[in-house]
Amino acid sequence: MRLSSDLILPSAVSKTHLPSPSGRFTESVITLLPQRGEAIAAFVQRFAGDIEERDATVLMLMIYGAVEVCAEVEGLLRRYFGVNGCPLLWVEGASCIGGKIAGVQAFVINRNVAVRRISHGDRVVGSVFSDGGAKHCLLGGLLPRDISIAPSAQTRELFAAVTGSLASEGFVYGDLVRTWFYNDDILAWYDDFNRERTGFYASQRFKSGSLPASTGISARNPRGAALAFGGWAVIPDSTDATRCEVASPLQCPAPAYGSSFSRAMEIVSGGRRRLLVSGTASIEPGGKTLWPGDTAKQIELSMEVVEAILRSRGLGFRDVTRATAYFKHAAEVVLFERWCALRGLEKMPVVPTHSGICRGDLLFEIELDACSDC
Repeated sequence: MRLSSDLILPSAVSKTHLPSPSGRFTESVITLLPQRGEAIAAFVQRFAGDIEERDATVLMLMIYGAVEVCAEVEGLLRRYFGVNGCPLLWVEGASCIGGKIAGVQAFVINRNVAVRRISHGDRVVGSVFSDGGAKHCLLGGLLPRDISIAPSAQTRELFAAVTGSLASEGFVYGDLVRTWFYNDDILAWYDDFNRERTGFYASQRFKSGSLPASTGISARNPRGAALAFGGWAVIPDSTDATRCEVASPLQCPAPAYGSSFSRAMEIVSGGRRRLLVSGTASIEPGGKTLWPGDTAKQIELSMEVVEAILRSRGLGFRDVTRATAYFKHAAEVVLFERWCALRGLEKMPVVPTHSGICRGDLLFEIELDACSDC
C-alpha cells in the first residue's frame, strides 16, 4: 500500500484514499491539475473541496503557475483555509497546455494529527508533525530578506533564514533530507549558487551522513527574490526510523561535477518507506549532458535513470506518489505523455510545467517521490 495520491487530469479523474499501516490515515499528497478553460476561482474551490472531503490539514503547498496570479490565488486560499494559512512554495512553472496555473501539489495529513506551524516574518513557512517514528518538518516559501543585494548574498541570507526557522522547532540544517531551490534566471548565476551552497554545506554536519536530495530549477517567485526554498527535515524518534542516501545506478554522484546534493534519499518511519528522488535529467555517468537537442531521447534516458533508482529499492513507477516534470519547451509535453501512455502510466500523479533547467542544453527534468509499507 502506498501514500494516497490524486491525479486530476483535464480529461479524467482518479482518486484514492488509503489508510496507514496502523489503520490511521496519515500524510498523503494530492496532485491537482486545472481542466481546460477552468477559471482560477473554480480550480481553487475544487481543491478546497477535496481537502474538506478528506478532513485533512495541509502541511505544505507547491503551486506551479504565473506569478501574476499568485495574489489572487492566495486570497482565495485564505477564504477557504483562514488568514494564517500554510507553507506555500510558489514556482513560476507555466502550464504546458495554456492557462495561468500548471498544477498544485498538497502535502496533507489527517486533522487528528497535531501540526505545529513555523513562521518567518509575517508568513507561515513550516509545518511540524510526528508519524510515531520520527518528527518531520516541511518548509516552503522561504525567501531571502533583502532582495536588493546580489544573488550570492541572497543565497547566504536564505541559508540563515532556513537555519533559524528549523531551530525554532529543534531542528538543524543537517536534519534536512530534501531541498528545493527555485532560482530566478538560474543559468546566469548557477555556478555562483553552487559555490555558495557547497561552501555553506561544508560547515554543516548532515545527520544522515549524506547531502540532501534536491531540485534546482529556473523559476521566478512572486517577491522577485533571487531564489525560493522548500525542504523536508527529519529527526528519528525511534531506532526503527532511518534516513539514508540512495545512489543512482546509472549516474555518478552529483558532487563529482560540483553540485552538492544526493541523487535520492530514503526516509523510513511510521511504518512507511519514502523514496525522494532528486531532479533527474539526461546526464551520463561522467556528468555530461546526453542527447542535446533531442527531447524524446532526454526523456527516455531520464526515466530510465529514475526507474533504476526505484528498482534499487524494490519500487516502480506505480509506487510514485508525487512528481513534477519540467520542460524547456512547453509543446514537448506530448513526448512525455506518449512515453507514459506506452507504459500504462497515464494516471501517474505528475504536474507538467514549462520551466528553465540548470543547463542550457537540458530540455527535460523530472523529480518524484515514491512510497511503500515497510
